[in-house]
Amino acid sequence: MNHDLVSLAAIFSQLSLLAFGGGNSILPEMQRQVVEVHQWMSKADFSALFALAQAAPGPNMMVVTLVGWHVAGWPGVIVTSIAKFGPSSFVTVAAMHAWERFKHHSWRRYVQLGLVPMTAGLLAASAALIAEASDTQWVLGGITAAVALLSFKTKVHPLWLLALGSLVGLTGFGQF
Repeated sequence: MNHDLVSLAAIFSQLSLLAFGGGNSILPEMQRQVVEVHQWMSKADFSALFALAQAAPGPNMMVVTLVGWHVAGWPGVIVTSIAKFGPSSFVTVAAMHAWERFKHHSWRRYVQLGLVPMTAGLLAASAALIAEASDTQWVLGGITAAVALLSFKTKVHPLWLLALGSLVGLTGFGQF
């Protein structure tokens, strides 16, 4: 068996079990593994795959499949997809069964209150990681900050922000 496939399976099985609050919470560790530890791609390549995955319709963790494709082609797609989504699916089914079983216990509220800031922190770390890899010029950092502010303070749909970013990219702005 290909060593890269074994490594992909090990990495994404572990990441599957760490994805609290959604798949994007594991981006920092995913990027560390594929860029720094295994050196399968650069930070810029990882950021580009993430952007492509977010722009495409479908699950927000399509980046997993794209990493698998980049590293090992179709076998990588299959291995990373099963490794990322299999373990967490089994744990989710078990956890939801237990959650339902204890639905009248008061401690559930405290568990939920504790998980919210942890999830927010993981997602903020993911956003910072992608911004660091993508914002190679001060102009791009400014665009990132403006989009973050617009997303946070207004109800502008993210697709409009993506379209605006695409238009800015087409002009070559930020390529100096």
